[in-house]
Amino acid sequence: MTGTEPAEPSAPPAPEPGAAPAAETAGTRPARKAARVDWIAELRGLALMLLGVLAFHSLIAKPFYIPSPSMVPTLWTGDRLVVSKYPYGWSWVSASFHLLPRSRWRIWPGTPEYGDVVIVVPPNSDEDYIKRVVALPGDRIAVVNGQIVLNGKRVPQEIEPPIEVPLDALTSPDEHDPCNDASYRGMRVRKPSGRIVCELPALRETLPNGATYLVVDHEDQPLDHMDEIRVPPGHVFLMGDNRDNSADSRAPLWERGLGGPVPLSDIGGRAEFITFSQDGTQGWSPASWWRALRGDRAWRSLRPAIDKNGS
Repeated sequence: MTGTEPAEPSAPPAPEPGAAPAAETAGTRPARKAARVDWIAELRGLALMLLGVLAFHSLIAKPFYIPSPSMVPTLWTGDRLVVSKYPYGWSWVSASFHLLPRSRWRIWPGTPEYGDVVIVVPPNSDEDYIKRVVALPGDRIAVVNGQIVLNGKRVPQEIEPPIEVPLDALTSPDEHDPCNDASYRGMRVRKPSGRIVCELPALRETLPNGATYLVVDHEDQPLDHMDEIRVPPGHVFLMGDNRDNSADSRAPLWERGLGGPVPLSDIGGRAEFITFSQDGTQGWSPASWWRALRGDRAWRSLRPAIDKNGS
C-alpha cells in the first residue's frame, strides 16, 4: 500500500461501561414514567405517626398552657410547661382531648404528695385546671383567715419579701391592666428603668411533708374562710397559690370552682417544669415569638422544695 491510498474508516469506539445506548443520547432519550405514589403506604405511615403522638400525649406527657394568674407566683400567664401523665396512674382523664367518658376507674393508681402541682378536670366541665394539692384522702381541712388548718394544726405561713410580677403575668383574657383591678390595687410600682410591675405580698407556706412554696394572699374575701371538712377516700383538696384569685376546691361549681375535694380519677397528671414562657405580645411573625420570650423562666422545676425540718 502506497502512501497515496485512502485510509480505511476507523471503527467507532466501544461504549464505556454504564454509558447510555446511542438511542438514548441527550435529546433522544424517551420519557420515563413517573414513579407511582403508594398512597395506602403514605396514609398508613401518617396514621401510625398520629397514633404514636396520641399515645405519648395520653400515657407519658403532654404540653400545657397557663391562661390565667390563679397560680401566681409559681406560674405566670403565658407559661408553657410539661405535665407527666403516669405518676398517679391512668384514668378516663388521661386520654388526649378527654375522648373517654367520665368514670372512676384507675389503672396502677397512685396518690399525690402534699404540694404537688396537678392538672384536674372539674365535674361540670371538660376544661383543665391547674392547682396545688394541700390535703390528702382522710385529712381534715379548714381555712381560717386565709390560713390552712390541716388535721387541727395551722399550716405555717412566713412573711417573705414582696414579689415583683410584670403586668402581663397577671393578665387574664378579659383584663389589660390588672394592677388597676381591685385585687391588686395599690401594688402598681414603676421601677427606675420605667418598667411597671405589681409588687405582691408573699407568704411561704410549708405542708406536713416539708413541701414549701410561695403563695399570695393579701385581702380578706369569702374564700379565706371555710369550715372544717374531711377529705373522702380517693379524693384530694386543691388550692391555687394566688389565694385571692383562684377558683379551686374552696369555691362552688357555680362560681367555676371545683366544688370541694376532687376524685383522684379526675387528676390528669403532675406538672413537672416550664419549657418556655411568652409575655403575650407575640403575633404571626416568628420574630415576634422570640421578642415575647421570658428567657429567665425556661426550665424551672415545678416540684416544690422540701424543707427537711418539715412543718
